[in-house]
Amino acid sequence: MNYQLTAFDSQKFRFWSFVSMVLLVFVHGYNLNERYLQPWSIVNEPMAFTTYFEFLTANALFRFRIPMLFIISGYLYALHDHKPYGQRAKKRFRTLFVPYLLWSAIGLLFTYWLETFQYGRNAVGATHMLQIDEHRMFLHDYTWWEVLVRWILAPVPFQLWFIRVLFIYNLAYPAIRWLVTTKARFYFFPIVIILWLLTFGIGIIEGEGLLFFSLGIWMQKYGFDINTPKSWWKPLPWLMIFLITSFVKTTMAFYMNVQSFTDAIPFIILHKLIVFSGLIAAWFGLNDVVKWFMLQRWFVKLSAFSFMIYALHVPLITYAIDPVFALTDQWQLYRLITYIGLSLVVILFCIVSGWLLRTILPKVYSVLTGERGL
Repeated sequence: MNYQLTAFDSQKFRFWSFVSMVLLVFVHGYNLNERYLQPWSIVNEPMAFTTYFEFLTANALFRFRIPMLFIISGYLYALHDHKPYGQRAKKRFRTLFVPYLLWSAIGLLFTYWLETFQYGRNAVGATHMLQIDEHRMFLHDYTWWEVLVRWILAPVPFQLWFIRVLFIYNLAYPAIRWLVTTKARFYFFPIVIILWLLTFGIGIIEGEGLLFFSLGIWMQKYGFDINTPKSWWKPLPWLMIFLITSFVKTTMAFYMNVQSFTDAIPFIILHKLIVFSGLIAAWFGLNDVVKWFMLQRWFVKLSAFSFMIYALHVPLITYAIDPVFALTDQWQLYRLITYIGLSLVVILFCIVSGWLLRTILPKVYSVLTGERGL
């Protein structure tokens, strides 16, 4: 039984796609001393309102967003099985891989330009994003083939990993669909669940996206009711689990050390529980919120620029954090102000840039966004 989309389903997918992109900006605007977040990350700073709030939001409350996007992508892709594989693959090349290469190139060119003057060079160097070894930390230090590798495999806009992986899963869709819809699923899902629990990732195989993209396909193919939760999917209990585990994990991050895989296990378990419970609580528990926002014309117009927010916010926000600190470090709560304020400014900049580009150069906008938001 294949469940087809209702008008509200379409609105709900659009709402959560936009909200997930907005939350992504805040996660990448995280500005504590150690900024690269993993499920087992800890905070090597004293507990204060700023440090607690940033970690709670960026590494707990907002962490359901990428799995949400993978589920939506898998579900929507599974809706169009009536179309020939070649036609679909060609379209995904145009709507995913071409924007991936273009935005990766834009990130490289922007970085190269920043490095041509001292203030911009300092901003790039402070992030260590381009660092290869002890002596080479700028794009100007790269060989031509290292630039090529960075462009294709390790973009400066590091969030592009999502559409690279999604493109691969789309190409592999017939195999994934077979694994999900035959008896093979009884072996396949335990394996990908283990990969997800271990936060496993190597090459094109990674647990986070594969599990949730596959779940999206399964939900569509088996007619899973995405609007009315069964008794065990009622959102209120899952909301309580989501909030409690988020606060527990955040508090632990200030008092525990992670020196080995054994030390990381409690953090990983809590992190996965946060993601899973957050997905259920958000999807089934906020329908009234979705309906209200999708009735607001301003919100619907803003949601058209989801992809621009996704593609443009990094490396802008990454390079801007330390320069903004230099301007605001005399203020009380300057890191929290930067976390919230800079994120909002970057979101607004992405939306305005998208609107201007769509208005002035609609064909360029169409290519850069993979024909989204037209």
